Amino acid sequence: MKKIHITGLGLLGGSFALAAKRKFPELTITGWDISTQNLHEAHTLGMIDSSQELPDPDADLVILATPGDTLVGLLERTLENIGNETLVIDLGSTKENLCKALENHPKRAQYLAAHPIAGTEYSGPRAAFAELLDRKVMILCELEKTDLHLKEKAYELFDALNLKLRFMDPQEHDRHLAFVSHLSHISSFMLGKTVLQKMEDDKNIFDMAGSGFASTVRLAKSSPAMWAPILTENKDNILAALDGYISNLSEIREKVANGDASSIHADFQEINKIRDILDLEK
Repeated sequence: MKKIHITGLGLLGGSFALAAKRKFPELTITGWDISTQNLHEAHTLGMIDSSQELPDPDADLVILATPGDTLVGLLERTLENIGNETLVIDLGSTKENLCKALENHPKRAQYLAAHPIAGTEYSGPRAAFAELLDRKVMILCELEKTDLHLKEKAYELFDALNLKLRFMDPQEHDRHLAFVSHLSHISSFMLGKTVLQKMEDDKNIFDMAGSGFASTVRLAKSSPAMWAPILTENKDNILAALDGYISNLSEIREKVANGDASSIHADFQEINKIRDILDLEK
């Protein structure tokens, strides 16, 4: 592997660049970002060797790490401007609409739909770090539609970055992520909103905020530019997740209103089982 191009030089794109540079010191990385500040910082931090909007025709890999609502157009434009030996990988958090849009593209075999389950609540090139991807899960969708020879280039990078590969169809991916990722972010943002509204009446409320509040609302610091499009791109699955969540909130509200402590205790005890499940997943 000699040359990679990365479009979107924030947390994910920047972390891929830093990790790839560490594993392949002779690698040339070109890159682009719509933000001139991000582009400047990517140069300063040594993520890219040069900036250019389109990849060179002989690039081995092109990685697209931009918000979900930009990816269809960006993918189509990128595929039209690559050589026959280049593989394009997107890192978007939703996959069904994207895969449907590209299913009949003449260069579909040069595209790999991927999603690394990695991130923090911070954004931008300065938030990136090479270890972000280490031992994280990389979900790949519709792998059978990607050219066998070109897939080897992706495997070389994923193996070097110590990513654990999992394979899912796009619909399954979006359905599961709505519950275990997208709903978590919505909950965190709405908790933050609720407390900010309360702060309008009580300026001292944050004096009483402990580690529980900080950990629960942490995701509300995530990039709106990334998360707002995810909610619309994965609309149907997120609505299903929200319906279940709102139903559970309504149920616990009723039990609190009725002072039903024993029922609340029983519910919480049952929900505690998630601790064992999460411990097994570590």
